[in-house]
Amino acid sequence: MTILQEIQKWSVALPSWQQDAIVRLFNKGKLDIADFDDLYALLKSAHAISDPIGRVASKLAAGQVTAPQAANSVVRLTALKNLRHVNALAEKQTLTFKEDGLTVIYGNNGSGKSGYTRALKRACRARDQSESIFPNAKLTPNQVGKPEAEFDLVINGQPITTKWEDGTPALDALSNIAIFDSRCARAYLDEEGDFAYVPYGLDILEELAKACAKLKAMLDEEGRKNAVSSAIYAHLANSSTVVGKLITSLSGKTKPAAVEALVTLSNEEETKRLEIETSLKEGNPKDRAQQLTLLSGRFANLAKRCTDTLAFVNETEVTILHGLIDASKAARAAADIAANQFKQTPGQLPGTGGTAWQELFEAAKKFAAESHIGEEFPHLKAESQCPLCQQTLGDAAERIVTFDAFIQQEAEKLARDKKAEAVEKYNAIVKADLTISMEPELRTEINAADEALAKACNDFQAGLTSRQISIKKACGDGAWDLVSGEPVNPASKLVALANQFSENAATLLQAADENARIALEKELKELNDRFALSQAKAAVLDAIAKFDYAAKLKSCEADVKTNAITIKSNELNEQVVSKNLADELNAEFKLLGVDELHVDISTKVVKGKANHKLVIKLPGAKLPKDILSEGEQRAIAIASFFAEVNVGSGLGGIVFDDPVSSLDHQRRSNVVQRLVQEASKRQVIVFTHDLYFMCLIEKLAAQAQTPCVMSSLRRTADGFGVAVAGIPFDGSPVKTRVKALRAIQGECLAMHKAGNTDEASEKVRHCYGLLRMAWERAVEELLLNGVIWRFDTGVSTQALREVAVEDSDYHTIYAAMSKSSSYAAHDGAAIAQVATPHPDVLGADIDALEVWRVATEARKAKLRENRPK
Repeated sequence: MTILQEIQKWSVALPSWQQDAIVRLFNKGKLDIADFDDLYALLKSAHAISDPIGRVASKLAAGQVTAPQAANSVVRLTALKNLRHVNALAEKQTLTFKEDGLTVIYGNNGSGKSGYTRALKRACRARDQSESIFPNAKLTPNQVGKPEAEFDLVINGQPITTKWEDGTPALDALSNIAIFDSRCARAYLDEEGDFAYVPYGLDILEELAKACAKLKAMLDEEGRKNAVSSAIYAHLANSSTVVGKLITSLSGKTKPAAVEALVTLSNEEETKRLEIETSLKEGNPKDRAQQLTLLSGRFANLAKRCTDTLAFVNETEVTILHGLIDASKAARAAADIAANQFKQTPGQLPGTGGTAWQELFEAAKKFAAESHIGEEFPHLKAESQCPLCQQTLGDAAERIVTFDAFIQQEAEKLARDKKAEAVEKYNAIVKADLTISMEPELRTEINAADEALAKACNDFQAGLTSRQISIKKACGDGAWDLVSGEPVNPASKLVALANQFSENAATLLQAADENARIALEKELKELNDRFALSQAKAAVLDAIAKFDYAAKLKSCEADVKTNAITIKSNELNEQVVSKNLADELNAEFKLLGVDELHVDISTKVVKGKANHKLVIKLPGAKLPKDILSEGEQRAIAIASFFAEVNVGSGLGGIVFDDPVSSLDHQRRSNVVQRLVQEASKRQVIVFTHDLYFMCLIEKLAAQAQTPCVMSSLRRTADGFGVAVAGIPFDGSPVKTRVKALRAIQGECLAMHKAGNTDEASEKVRHCYGLLRMAWERAVEELLLNGVIWRFDTGVSTQALREVAVEDSDYHTIYAAMSKSSSYAAHDGAAIAQVATPHPDVLGADIDALEVWRVATEARKAKLRENRPK
């Protein structure tokens, strides 16, 4: 298995944050601040510290790394086609690759090259997948789908087509296509001061170990920031009370509910605390207990008087009285109806039968019981005297019987009875003594104990008097709704104070007893500590939370230990750090023109174990980091890629994406030679935006007789990334350029005949610009036979064998360049108002180039014959 395969398999058992870190390191190579924040949150969430934004750890899947490769396995990529939803690439395109040898695809900025390379990196599981694949911006959301493509492969001689869709692992065989990317640059200065080379993949473990150290530092820092401050409640730990024991054992496991229960003192407990505190301070507790007992009795008696007096005028009694009076009035009304008949008897005085008359009759009846002994009223003898006028009754004796009959009628009797009941209740209420007898001394004692209660007693007394007066008034005028409300009875508060005084007295008596006093002191200590805890409640609850948090942070430390990483790193190091790899690297350095660099295996014994690493050295004592240019660093990356590919067992194709962007011209030539050399034994695919680099590959491949196919990517009406065979015009030989120029001239002629003269003129001027470039190329390629090339650092002196410059060459080239320059599509022609030639004239000028080319080629052939090597 490769290093990445080993790491993927090993990572499954790691803590979740480390698995996520490996994914990030696989994709990015380095972790930034945002990564550490995410990883720290994942670390803590695995130990019950919630993440407010709910981050979820990722895992490095087997489908993200290269699949195991069989020895001598050969995988070739022959086509990438039918790409959809990959940037703005045109659909239904096919990009072909030569199965053996070199394939070079040129694409300048905006040509669509990056879309193909990103799809390749995704499907072939390259580590560098930092560049996103975006959908075509011109499509609506409903039209956008997942990026997809098809790959034509030849696996050990057998052709196969496989489909890839972004987010789904591609066929394992595709991962055998090795892609050179930014992760290949892995030379760095280690902690021992060595400029070390880290084989592909081992950098993940090194960075993971650094991440452990970073997260451990973050844990330590957060632990310091959340340190518990016990200053507010520390003194309680010295107590033997329940509170003291709680503070002594305070930890993250302490239940906040236990603290809440202790700090919550009921009113009774708070009163008891103050009572005990006062009692223990009393100098003569027995005398004070006697005083409180007497005071308790006076308060209790006053409470009873309040309740007793209120009973006379409470709502029930007033309701009864109101009802009796109403009933009396109703009965009297009924009796008056009957009395009207009696009053109408002839010969009777006015008012007979009325209330005054009835009272007079009742008086006569009572007097008769004394004056007419032996006779029963009203049946008096005719000869008896009248009890009122004392005249002989005679016939009036019968009238007395009639009067008594009237009095004894049912209605009249009921009226008298109801009135009697009402009068009785009236007298009980209106004549009742409602004084609660709160003498000045008692008033002073109440005021000392509770000023509000003293006022309540005064208000109660006033309320009783006011209610009694309003009841009396209502009995007369019937305005019962104006009766004053029932006053608030202070009896319950008086009884509470009386009980408190009684309890205080009992406590004082306990305080007078030595054993009881000790118990009181202990009880007071418990209550005082609970009160003190209530004052420090917030600090204690905060400490519990911090203790709990600190314990969780402490549990995180096990997941940031590097032991397992070190063991795995050493294990993999033993497998890959070999003399064979060192030799391969040194050989590659020489081939790439950085042969001043040299790789040695450095061995260090730690605790009896030999640890190996590859160290890059320079002649002398200088450190590579101080003198290596960016180009040299790039050369090291390319060398590492070739070395590791060749140490491996497979012969799969390799892909380069702009491999020489940071190299100078000399090293470009070295890289091209190395690519050509590698193409002799395996498929090599190169994407580049460097036209000179492309032409150099073509030139050196031709010299080495290595098969090489060139194609270019361009933008058309169908979209980006449309492949065209061959080198772009700027890099083509003269013969190819003549063919291209004739095609353009044909388009110009067609436009002109169709009447599109403006468009035709513009295209003619553009074509003259290309014609001028073709003449420039003709000087390098044909006239000077490639002795010198622009941007080429060398001079091919042997090519002088076919060089001869005649006057006719000078005149022909000078005239052609002057004419092309005057008509080329730039501002000069417009300012000079030079008329654009007819397309037929352009055709003749192109033919002139071809005639000169053929003649020059013929002359070169004769020179080869006449000038021996």
